[in-house]
Amino acid sequence: MIPMLLGISIITFAVIHLSPGKPTDLATSLNPKVSLEARQRLEKLYGLDKPLYVQYFDWLKRMLRLDFGRSFTDGRRVIDKIAERLPVTITLNILSLLIIAGVAIPLGVIAAVKQHTFLDRFTTIIVFVGFATPSFWLALLLMYLFGVKLGWLPISGLYSWQFSSLSLGGKILDLAKHVVLPVSVASFGGLAGFSRYTRSNMLEVIGRDYVRTARAKGLPERVVIYRHALKNAILPVVTILGLSLPGLIGGSVIMESIFAIPGMGRLFYASVMSRDYTVVMGILTIGAFLTLIGNLVADILYAWVDPRIKYS
Repeated sequence: MIPMLLGISIITFAVIHLSPGKPTDLATSLNPKVSLEARQRLEKLYGLDKPLYVQYFDWLKRMLRLDFGRSFTDGRRVIDKIAERLPVTITLNILSLLIIAGVAIPLGVIAAVKQHTFLDRFTTIIVFVGFATPSFWLALLLMYLFGVKLGWLPISGLYSWQFSSLSLGGKILDLAKHVVLPVSVASFGGLAGFSRYTRSNMLEVIGRDYVRTARAKGLPERVVIYRHALKNAILPVVTILGLSLPGLIGGSVIMESIFAIPGMGRLFYASVMSRDYTVVMGILTIGAFLTLIGNLVADILYAWVDPRIKYS
């Protein structure tokens, strides 16, 4: 994980600095009274006049102390700005993963067991719709239906204006109402993909000899499917589940911008637009670290799902 994280940081640092413009441009280009000398002093103050590799090693030394520097826009510590937004993004992504795993896996198993039935064909249609529907377009449709027309759910933010005056139960209900639409949109595309992966793996496993032997022994069909077949079919699904974390974190930029959620994705978008290098690098580094942690968890789950890995 450490060499991988180091390589990701080098590439992202280079790509960010290849983009046109500098963080000081927003502070100086709109002010005609700012002289060239003032711009150069400002670049020197932020260390932007140094060669790129020197800037990177300066950033790397600070990052090893968990110091991502200060934001160019407001002067606040980057780690403080991210710490305010990170719990929101992680919570939404965990809820999305739980819904994807909790709904897609049973749906894929049922579609495999009921192959070529109406249920199987219906889930296939839903899968194609899920793959073809852009998430931002679906978000706008759901906002219009449930927020504007029906008025059942709020369409922006995480809290209502009267949140502080609500009871504990009222606060929980208010939070739940605000996250229903973002989590639903984030989960929809994943549900389609994971149910299809589970179905194809289950169809492959169901036809194997040990499954036929279990049925020949007279075991109940539920035991054959969920204890013998599913544990062997779920291994590739665990792999894809771990690899889906980057997509969810990347999708947070769109979801949080559409629903005005104060998370890491929205902060990332604002930082990119303002060319706030330090904040962008901090968010990308933490996002890469979370992605690598997701892959590590998937590797650990292999041993839990498939006991043969422990003995090898």
